[in-house]
Amino acid sequence: MIDVLVVDDDIRVAEINTAYVAKVAGFRVVAQAHSAAEALGRIAERSVDLILLDHHLPDENGLSVVRELRRLGHQTDVIMVTAARDVTTVQAAMRHGALQYLIKPFNFAGLRAKLEAYATLRRTLDRGGETEQSEVDRMFGALSAASAPSLPKGHSSATAALVRQAVMNADGPLSAQEIAENAGMSRQTAQRYLKLLERTGQVRLTLRYGGTGRPEHRYTWAAGT
Repeated sequence: MIDVLVVDDDIRVAEINTAYVAKVAGFRVVAQAHSAAEALGRIAERSVDLILLDHHLPDENGLSVVRELRRLGHQTDVIMVTAARDVTTVQAAMRHGALQYLIKPFNFAGLRAKLEAYATLRRTLDRGGETEQSEVDRMFGALSAASAPSLPKGHSSATAALVRQAVMNADGPLSAQEIAENAGMSRQTAQRYLKLLERTGQVRLTLRYGGTGRPEHRYTWAAGT
């Protein structure tokens, strides 16, 4: 059984994530924490295999927690939970030993995929042996993959996450220019990623016709992705 610590400052969200983890075979939540200090205290009280760690906490951020864990000698595995705008910071956490991150909002299927990949990786590493190196590499790839399908060469997962979040947070269809402004990037960059997300079924394209000229392209998040 893989013991999990769920860390989120929002008690309701922590309960939801706990319920999600409990639905995945082989995992159990042994504790919750709602601040960085409480999370570190829980780890001091008992060891866990994995921390599902929210980046935004009232006293410190998730990166600080990971750094402190490593400074104290704890090698507990960590999956960070973050908003798209914090992807760069969370990638820094990965350099300090976090396995990967999940971008909010995520659904049960997204979390289950990460947990199942993690469980398979643990089993593979426990077996050991050079002949299994290819399987180890494949499982690390599964954990490191973004929620979206693999990106083409020249595309950044962090930029794709920013565009996804801008569309997901919108109250209705937005133009590429509006999405670019919300995501803090150029219209050309936003347009390039929107086309990719449309091809992979994550966003829907609609056309708004005016009095004259070409129709305006408008983008909305595809329900269920």
